Amino acid sequence: MKSPNTLINYVEFKTKDISKIKEFYTFAFGWKFTDYGPTYTAFENSGIEGGFRTIEEGEEIVNGVLVVLYHEDLAAIKDQVLKFGGTLVQDIFSFPGGRRFHFLDPSGNELAIWSDK
Repeated sequence: MKSPNTLINYVEFKTKDISKIKEFYTFAFGWKFTDYGPTYTAFENSGIEGGFRTIEEGEEIVNGVLVVLYHEDLAAIKDQVLKFGGTLVQDIFSFPGGRRFHFLDPSGNELAIWSDK
């Protein structure tokens, strides 16, 4: 069995209105939601797990999807990402359920890698 390291594990979208987006996906597609505070909700029953993050006032939704990979050793994979041309956007930080960091690939696509370790 392949290790879960570096597989796409989660997809995060941006939203201006958590309530409205939850209502849409619940009724249109039957997704289920779990709220993590007033600005974040996770979804399931969609084929892949993901979430919606409320954007800041005045922020526009540009490139509104964040693909999140998994790796059990964030420090090691962060070093590898940087070694091969990735650019750090947000250093390792904690959130309910784990830790993650964000980076740009050489084409400028923003991705994140998280770990529950």
